[in-house]
Amino acid sequence: MVPAVISASKGVIGPLLDKLTEMMEDKYTNLIGVSNNMVFLRDELRAINALFEKLEDTDELGPLVKAWRDQMREMGYEIDDFVDDFLHRAGIGGASAVFINKVSLFIKNLRAHLDKAKQIKELKAHLKEINEQPKQYKFGDYVSISGSVAVDRRLPALYSNEANLVGVEGPREDIIKFLTDTDQQLKVLSIVGFGGLGKTTLAKEVYHKVGGQFDVMAFVSVSQSPDIIRLLHGIQSELGMRESPSTFDVKVIIDDIRKHLQPNRYIVVVDDLWDARTWDTICSVFPENGMGCIVIVTTRKENLASKSSYHYGHFSYRMKPLTDHESRILFSRSMFGSENHCPSRFREVSDEILSKCSGIPLAIILVARLLANRPSPVREEWEGIRDSIGIQESGTNPTWERMRQILYLSYKDLPHHLRTCFLYLGIYPEDSEIQRSELIRQWVAEGFVHHSPGQNLEDVAQSYFSELINRGLIQPANTNYGEVVSCRVHDVILDFILRSCTEANFVSVAYNLGEIRGQNEYKIRRLLLDPRIGDEGDTKIAGTTATTLSHVRSLQLFGEPLPVLFLSKYLRVLTLETQRVDLTAIGQLFQLRYLNVSAGAIELPTEIQGLQHLATFQIFCTSEIRLPSDTARLPRLRHLILPLYTRLLDGIGRMKSLWTLEGFDVSDVKNINDLGVLTNLRDLQLYNRQVLTEIETDALVTSLGKLCNLRSLCIICSVGQWTHDVNDRLGSLPCPPFHQIQKLELIRWLLPRAPRWINGGLQSLIRLKLSVKETSTAEVRILGALPSLNDLDLWVQSCPQDEAPIAFGPGGFPALEHLMIYCGGDFFSRLRFEAGVMPNLQKLTLSYMDSEWSGTAPVGVEHLLNLREMQLFPFSDSGSVDNDRIRRAFTGVVEAHGRSLDGAALRVCFHPVSRTVAQDP
Repeated sequence: MVPAVISASKGVIGPLLDKLTEMMEDKYTNLIGVSNNMVFLRDELRAINALFEKLEDTDELGPLVKAWRDQMREMGYEIDDFVDDFLHRAGIGGASAVFINKVSLFIKNLRAHLDKAKQIKELKAHLKEINEQPKQYKFGDYVSISGSVAVDRRLPALYSNEANLVGVEGPREDIIKFLTDTDQQLKVLSIVGFGGLGKTTLAKEVYHKVGGQFDVMAFVSVSQSPDIIRLLHGIQSELGMRESPSTFDVKVIIDDIRKHLQPNRYIVVVDDLWDARTWDTICSVFPENGMGCIVIVTTRKENLASKSSYHYGHFSYRMKPLTDHESRILFSRSMFGSENHCPSRFREVSDEILSKCSGIPLAIILVARLLANRPSPVREEWEGIRDSIGIQESGTNPTWERMRQILYLSYKDLPHHLRTCFLYLGIYPEDSEIQRSELIRQWVAEGFVHHSPGQNLEDVAQSYFSELINRGLIQPANTNYGEVVSCRVHDVILDFILRSCTEANFVSVAYNLGEIRGQNEYKIRRLLLDPRIGDEGDTKIAGTTATTLSHVRSLQLFGEPLPVLFLSKYLRVLTLETQRVDLTAIGQLFQLRYLNVSAGAIELPTEIQGLQHLATFQIFCTSEIRLPSDTARLPRLRHLILPLYTRLLDGIGRMKSLWTLEGFDVSDVKNINDLGVLTNLRDLQLYNRQVLTEIETDALVTSLGKLCNLRSLCIICSVGQWTHDVNDRLGSLPCPPFHQIQKLELIRWLLPRAPRWINGGLQSLIRLKLSVKETSTAEVRILGALPSLNDLDLWVQSCPQDEAPIAFGPGGFPALEHLMIYCGGDFFSRLRFEAGVMPNLQKLTLSYMDSEWSGTAPVGVEHLLNLREMQLFPFSDSGSVDNDRIRRAFTGVVEAHGRSLDGAALRVCFHPVSRTVAQDP
């Protein structure tokens, strides 16, 4: 654990050094002797940081060195907090230009500055005293320096489907055979085994393989300490339900879920079950309706596996390690991308490494990723890793001990800058789906991200995220257009992180304030406080608790807000998830850089200008909010994400630092015009509650045409409030207006035809959602020439009058994986897919008016050689359609594709919907 603890210590020293160096560049800091003392602090901390880097390569430290390390870490925090206080009191906020304007303030407050200088000298004496201690402890006797291997920075690397499926096919088919027999009673199957064996992967494979046979599906993760309300809401969300009106009434929620499931054949996966009481609650939501429903439970505990399945078929599948052959395949695919590419000279040592992995998929993937991140294979390095596994086994479970050793090696191989970012994942609750954008903004807010020439900090942080994906230390949870947008942390890896965080006082986890008082020797620096999970505990703040929390830098708080929110003026990152929260006092958090609040009701202050460092302001709220009047004056605000239909800010044109602007209602012509000066915008999402007037439409289109740096543009008109751009204002913008655009969604913005500027101008466009009055083969050809287009939603109001076929021709749509077409009239009878089109299409979704359809299916579906799934959404006024007619038409399509309707490769699903839903995509 030593490297992890040292990394946590460096997590404060590194950002502090950057801050002191920046201050040294300001000539005015030489007033009243401040400069010399700051220089001293900087130089001393550089020496300490160098020692920390050496200690990171040391496996064991003596107690005296550990004590020195902890002292230096806490001293680093104290110095950093003092520097922040100093800058805030001086009014410079770290910006030299501002400081120059405040020189007169120094003179007027000479006494305050002399006090600060005195504090610096006191810190100096304390620091020098502590820093002398390592000389007595003979660090050289403890430190073993080993050269670190440089790691190539790569794009996110996803685990391939083949790698995930190694060793799964046989168990999957055995389970499916049991689940799909003729017995129509509810079946509960448990999958049991220790962490890292692939229980979740197997459950997912069964779930996706048989899911098409069920009316409703849900996959929910439980975790060791679940919040039952949150868990039940998760089931509702997965089933497509709205939350119960009595949000916190467990019985009402359970009754609602049972009512929803009763008439449907359902399959539900309950992943990572840990205790019987949780199962007793969850199982009560599953009605026995005689329709052959299935519940799959994964757990590490034998008793829970038996309990969950006892009354429902009594089938429990025990996970087995991979065989030697399967282990070799998984290793080779994870390491080389193919099972046959391992060089012969590495065969023997790779087999020896794999024998120590004991057939555990997680261990195999981690060690393969560890080796894959070398510039080139070196036998001596492979042998070194082989020799490092299993040399210090202890306890009763050597297999588990080896798993931990492999994880330790993977962590130790991380570059120094990644280790702190990796440990920060401990602030997220178990089984969380962690959004990439939120995580990297939090890393930046904490100061963990280093400047890189030619890159901004968030782009650098994104490369950090990608590197952790590449190494298998975080797992992709959700991908959009081939890009990982969220991740999860395997519970085995999270356990390692939390142990390291506890030892290093990096992240603390508590379920009430009483736990905080009992568990921390030092002031808490980062806190996950989740009172939803444990008992209510203490909600009163004792003096010792207030002191412990007075220097918190990052806080994630779930459930009812306890009175800890404004105890620390040093908060940089604040994430809240609750029902109601009062943020009127938030202006005193002068260091706040990241604010993310989800609540039913939020009260904001009338002014917020005190948050001079705020970079991310993100609010999700079910009720209407009123923004502080001076929000537009926040100088560093980069991401402003607010609830739908929030009124666009007065003075929005001042916010030239904005990259992200989401959730606003387009309601004022002046502010619409001001949008055009925000030329740094990358992501823009706007809503209009009412139909736009001609003047408003002209103003919006003119402003959009000036936003040359947009990567993502989404305009959403309210349901039933279509914007009919009959004069094709948007489509007539200069070519091309958004040359860097990757995502373009125009929802209920009806254009006469596809915009002219799409033709050849949007090389980076990945996602397109477009509504047109009608289309033609020529326009389809234009869309098909987009080289990067991965996902296309095309809403066509009516068929052209000339009755010519709409042909998707050869060579078109080379990167497209998902095509969704909504259409009016008998569009599908004229739809053609020609040979050579869409070579990568995997999913085809067709939605149409059943009463206007002639019964003729599209021609040429057999040319879509990689198609795996077809979804049909026929809609009607009554909501009911003739499924037999659909089946007759599309059975021929599937047979022409070389499959049968119940075949494994191409799955066809029917989802009848009402006319109003389909008319408003």
